Order: sequence, then structure tokens, then C-alpha cells
Amino acid sequence: MKDLHEILKKEKYKKIKFKIIKTQHLLIKIKINNVLGNFILDTGASNSCVGYESIERFELTTKNSETKAAGAGGTGMDTQISKHNFLQIGSWKNDDFSLVIFDLSHVNEALQQYKAKAVHGIIGADVLMEGKAIIDYYNHYLYLK
Repeated sequence: MKDLHEILKKEKYKKIKFKIIKTQHLLIKIKINNVLGNFILDTGASNSCVGYESIERFELTTKNSETKAAGAGGTGMDTQISKHNFLQIGSWKNDDFSLVIFDLSHVNEALQQYKAKAVHGIIGADVLMEGKAIIDYYNHYLYLK
């Protein structure tokens, strides 16, 4: 649909480019607390998250969490939470954003096997729902309102 961008622009959506990497994951660049990072855009992840190794990079303040993470890496993984962060994806912004922190080494090990770059985290359904996301897979754009 050639007119998609024009329709969404009128509806005040922000247009953000993403790449499809060798593993068929969607890679998007975002800023957390004004620090740029590489993230997988994952419609199947309920929450956005960052790996433990990126806590300092993004200047995150963390607290232990009772919640256990589950995903492709298994179940029952310990987590922490970081609240009140600034998130920017393209020109779309959220200045009070919470992130789940957990071990993403299994994700990055899988990416390494395909000689793909490591990621700092995952953008999940929490962002996609808040931003009323529309994903244009064909043209590689994410739209957020």
C-alpha cells in the first residue's frame, strides 16, 4: 500500500526504520537514557528488556524483582526491574519507562552462531501497545503514535 505512510503521518504516527538481520529478527536502534543501543523488535515478548551486561551502559537503577522471566532461553530466569527511564525510538518518546533486566546471553549466543551482532535488549509488546504500533514488514518501518 503506497499511501500507508501518508495516512499514518496524518494520524500523527512516527516512522522508524528497522533492519531484518540474518536470523530474520527485526533490529531497531533505540535510545535509553540518551544512550544508543541495538534491540530486537519482538512482538512475542510481553515486556521490553535489557541484558544485565547493559545496566551501566544505559545508566539503569535496578531493583530485584519477584517475577521470573520465560522465553526462548527457558523458564524461571531471575529478573530485576528498572523504572523511570527515558526511552526514544526515532522521534517517539516515553519519559517514564520501565524495563525488565535479565540474562540475554542465550539470545546473543544464538546471534553469534549466525555471525550477527549482539543486541542490548528486546523491545516488546509493552512499547508496541502503548505506541499503537503498526509494522510494515515489506518496507521495514515501524510506526508508533
